Amino acid sequence: MEEDVLDKLEDMASVRDFDPLTGSIPATKVEVTVSCRNLLDKDTFSKSDPLCVLYTQGIETKQWREFGRTEVIDNTLNPDFVRKFILDYFFEEKQNLRFDLYDVDSKSPDLSKHDFLGQTFCTLGEIVGSPGSRLEKPLMMGAFTLHSKTGKPMPSVSNGGIPGKKCGTIILSAEELGNCRDVATMQFCANKLDKKDFFGKSDPFMVFYRSNEDGTFTICHKTEVVKNTLNPVWQSFAIPVRALCNGDYDRTIKVEVYDWDRDGSHDFIGEFTTSYRELARGQSQFNVYEVVNPKKKMKKKKYNNSGTVTLLSFATESEHTFLDYIKGGTQINFTVAIDFTASNGNPSQSTSLHYMNPYQLNAYAMALKAVGEIIQDYDSDKMFPALGFGAKIPPDGRVSHEFPLNGNVDNPHCSGIEGILEAYHQSLKTVQLYGPTNFAPVVNHVARYAAAVQDGSQYFVLLIITDGVISDMAQTKEAIVNPWWSWMEMTFESRPVERLQNVTLSSLSHSEITLTAQETTS
Repeated sequence: MEEDVLDKLEDMASVRDFDPLTGSIPATKVEVTVSCRNLLDKDTFSKSDPLCVLYTQGIETKQWREFGRTEVIDNTLNPDFVRKFILDYFFEEKQNLRFDLYDVDSKSPDLSKHDFLGQTFCTLGEIVGSPGSRLEKPLMMGAFTLHSKTGKPMPSVSNGGIPGKKCGTIILSAEELGNCRDVATMQFCANKLDKKDFFGKSDPFMVFYRSNEDGTFTICHKTEVVKNTLNPVWQSFAIPVRALCNGDYDRTIKVEVYDWDRDGSHDFIGEFTTSYRELARGQSQFNVYEVVNPKKKMKKKKYNNSGTVTLLSFATESEHTFLDYIKGGTQINFTVAIDFTASNGNPSQSTSLHYMNPYQLNAYAMALKAVGEIIQDYDSDKMFPALGFGAKIPPDGRVSHEFPLNGNVDNPHCSGIEGILEAYHQSLKTVQLYGPTNFAPVVNHVARYAAAVQDGSQYFVLLIITDGVISDMAQTKEAIVNPWWSWMEMTFESRPVERLQNVTLSSLSHSEITLTAQETTS
C-alpha cells in the first residue's frame, strides 16, 4: 500500500513543466528527506500532528503546483518524515521549491481544513549544494509570494498568523538515487576456435547482447577483429553496467563469436551465455565458456564445441556524478567576463546591448542572472570575480582586456550576483567601449587561479558573455589547451538576446575544446 502511495506521489507533478520538444533530460534523480524542529503547537491538549506538502514552480508558468505530501506524524513538534520526495534534478535550471507545514485535524485532504504551521522557500540546487547536502532553514508564518524582479520570497497575510514570524526549523536532506553508475572493464581470449577461412585461419571478433524482457536481445558491444588466428586475445574494453544488463546482475548476456569477412558476410563460429554476476567472479574456472554452434550440435553427434572463450580479467569502477564531487567537498569558483567592445553599441542608445533600461534587464544582465543564479548555490562564500574586456579604462584611457568591474585590481570579487550586476552598471558609467574582442587574457586570468589548486578540491567555471567574433582565436585556443583546464569549465554566451532559454555548460579539458555559440543559447 505504501509503495503504491509513493508511486502516486512521484506521478502527481513534475519539478518542471515538461514540453517534449524543449524538455531537458534530468541529470539524475534526487531523494529529498524532510525533518522539522520546534514546530508551533496548535493543539490544546496534545502536540501538533504535522504534515509537509511540497510545491514546485513551473519554469515557464511560474505557477506553484503540489508535488506531494509526507505522511502525518501524530503528536510531535519534531517530526522526521519517512515518506520522501523524489525529484528530477537539472543542474542547469533554477528549480524553486516551497515546503508548507500543516497540523492535521481531520482526515480531509483539503488543506484549508487544517492549521497552517509555516513555510519556507529554497531551490533544489541550494539543498544539494549545502554542506553534506543538508539544508536548515527557518519556517515562517504567513503565505509568501516571489518578488517579480528579485525572485525572493515576500510575505503576505494569509492562512492566519503574523507574516514573517518564525515558527520552527525545517531540515532538508538530498541524496542521489542509485542508478547503476558502475562501469565494467574486462578482457577475453579464445582457444581453438573453428577455422573458417579457406586460405588461412579465422579473423575472430565477439558481439555482446543483453536480453530484453520480451526474449529478444539488444547489441551492446562489439570487440575488435584479431586477424588470422584461432587463439585470439582481444583488447580489454570498458562498458557501462547499465548498457550490459541494465542493472540486473542475473540478466542473460549472450556472446556471439564470428569470423570477420571483408564483404560483411561474417561467418558464425558459435555462441555462449553468461551474466554480469558470473563475470564479476573474475578469472576462474567458472568463466571459461564453450563456444557452441547450435546447428553443428544438432547435425553432429560427436560435436563438442567450436572452441572456448576465457575471461582474463574483470573490474568495476563507479562513474562519479556532479553530486558526488559536491558531496566530497569540491568547491565551485565562478568567474564572469563581460564584453565591453564598441560593437555592442552606445550604452546610452536603446539599441545597445548594454542599454540600461530602467524597467527591465538588458541582454547582458539577463544572461548573467540566468547562469549566475544557478551557479551561486554551489559556491560557499558567494564571492565572484567579475571582469571586463575590450574597453578603455580610467584614468589613462588605455585599452584593457582584463579589468575588474568593481575597479579593485587587487580584489575583483563581488558579493553575489546582485553585486556583479551593480559593478557592471557602475563600469558602464566609467569605461569607454572600444575593442577588439580578445578572450585570452580573461581565460588566462582564471587559469592562473586554477593552476594553484592541484588536488581537485576546487572547480573553476568561467562565463564569457560577448556579442561578437573572437579576435584572438589562436591565443584563446592556446590559453584553453593547457593542463590548467583539467579542472575548469567555460560557459560561452554569444550574441545575448532578449530571452535566454537554456544554458549548456561546455566541459573543457586539456584534450578537448568546445565553444557553444548560438543566437538563442542552448
